[in-house]
Amino acid sequence: MIERFLTQTEFTSVEDFRENLRFIVPDNFNFAYDVVDAWAEEKPGKLAMLWTDDNDECIRFTFSDLKEQSDRAAAYFLTLGIGRGDVVMLILKRRYEFWLSMLALHKIGAVAVPATHMLTTHDIVYRNNMAGVKAIVCVGDDYVMAQVKGSVARSPSLKTLVSVGPKVYDGFHDWHKEWGGAPPFVRPAHANSNGDTMLMYFTSGTSGEPKMVAHDYLYPLGHIVTGVFWHNLAEDSIHLTVADTGWGKAAWGKLYGQWFAGAVVFVFEHQKFTADKIMRKIEQYRITSLCAPPTVYRFMIHEDFTKYDLSSLRYCCTAGEALNPAVFDKFFELTGIMLREGFGQTETTMTLGTMPWMTPKPGSMGMPNPQYDIDLVRPDGTPCGDGEKGEIVIHVDGGKPLGLFKGYYRDGERTAQVWHDGLYHTGDMAWRDSDGYYWFEGRVDDVIKSSGYRIGPFEVESALMTHPAVVECAITGVPDDIRGMVVKATVVLGKEWKGKAGDDLVKELQAHVKRETAPYKYPRIIEFVDELPKTISGKIRRVEIREKDGLKVELRMKEKERVACLSHSV
Repeated sequence: MIERFLTQTEFTSVEDFRENLRFIVPDNFNFAYDVVDAWAEEKPGKLAMLWTDDNDECIRFTFSDLKEQSDRAAAYFLTLGIGRGDVVMLILKRRYEFWLSMLALHKIGAVAVPATHMLTTHDIVYRNNMAGVKAIVCVGDDYVMAQVKGSVARSPSLKTLVSVGPKVYDGFHDWHKEWGGAPPFVRPAHANSNGDTMLMYFTSGTSGEPKMVAHDYLYPLGHIVTGVFWHNLAEDSIHLTVADTGWGKAAWGKLYGQWFAGAVVFVFEHQKFTADKIMRKIEQYRITSLCAPPTVYRFMIHEDFTKYDLSSLRYCCTAGEALNPAVFDKFFELTGIMLREGFGQTETTMTLGTMPWMTPKPGSMGMPNPQYDIDLVRPDGTPCGDGEKGEIVIHVDGGKPLGLFKGYYRDGERTAQVWHDGLYHTGDMAWRDSDGYYWFEGRVDDVIKSSGYRIGPFEVESALMTHPAVVECAITGVPDDIRGMVVKATVVLGKEWKGKAGDDLVKELQAHVKRETAPYKYPRIIEFVDELPKTISGKIRRVEIREKDGLKVELRMKEKERVACLSHSV
């Protein structure tokens, strides 16, 4: 399949990949027709998706099944008045109807907006009005349908609600009762052009309101590198990416690149994550390839690996947040598998990664994906040298690279803030070693300036994570009259350490960081918490920690002023 879209399909080295990766871009490319339906024509009985849930129900979809059922879904959407250019929000958890809906919307030229099931009515109203959502297709559970129904009165563009069950509220169409009555699907003469908007994601909002990221119909092509090369997938692969369908990581790991490779996409619809559940599924279904955020691996390495047969697992990747070297080392010790880190954003496909022909460096994001022209720059825009921290940028003066977003939908001002002077600014900091590997430092806004030093949160977090007491941590800066900022660690302890939280453990952790990294980086403040604040996509909200600490500082200052006033009065 990929030979239709690449001039060369096998690579043996960094140099080979960098020099010879070339895409063949068809006119009016449509992933649903040109990849999924093409597989259905060539190998109709080939397994494409393996779906299971907490009750161990198992449904197998061949490529022929996907073509037939996505055609039926496309015909059904047309009967509901959904057509080319219409915006449809999908709140479907990991229900298999998500994949049918995505393919169906591609086939009729509509715009898909995947969203998480944890949204509130307020969140849905914001998205409806920002994107001009015409229809919502959602799971039929009480919470989701109540939030969706509550958004209708304040969403003028919203015309149609669809439930895939098990429940169906008044005012919702019943997918499984109605879709069988749709007329046979007829492929539109012109469903899309390459530059049309195909997909929109709202960013997770680690700071400020979520932005609306718009991707065109060529976006799936950019994920050939993600699935075929970074995930190292082939037709005999069974791949699991741990991600909710409401987030961009699902497009990275559960749809586009995987089906370019002809791999089986494994989907586990579960209500609550545990490492044990994931490991049981790997064993039961003989999964060969896994991609998950570092948090999942952090929990996995605390399990007893002797209880599981993970011998089918051949290849593992991670993205979403930076990987601590301590997790890499422990997972390798337990499995013999080296985790391969990748980096990208909702706005991009994979921009940096550790490919199969590369030796992983624990904690490194790898090297640039040659479909992007990547650099590191100083605040004044000049290039950084090796070993120097800078912002990761993508050169766009030669045109928009394949896989990069079109811009923030209906928000030219925000687009111009990150896309200007021939560069797309990622807002992420890193440094590059002499071998060309990139090392994550944190968001530009997260960098701590203390006593003249610039300290990246990740380097301190990595040092803390090597201590056996620490399960998770977040490093932030706290305002300080003398140093400007001081480093603070917010720490989640392992179960066996929670009773030891106190001054002695604080001193032990501080001493540990001083031994593991430059002493000036050690956290002068350590706070123990039961859990870290996170976005609904699971990313740590350091901004929330900073805001709380800023409020505490403000209250202390007001108290000082009050006491000073009282003393003056006396």
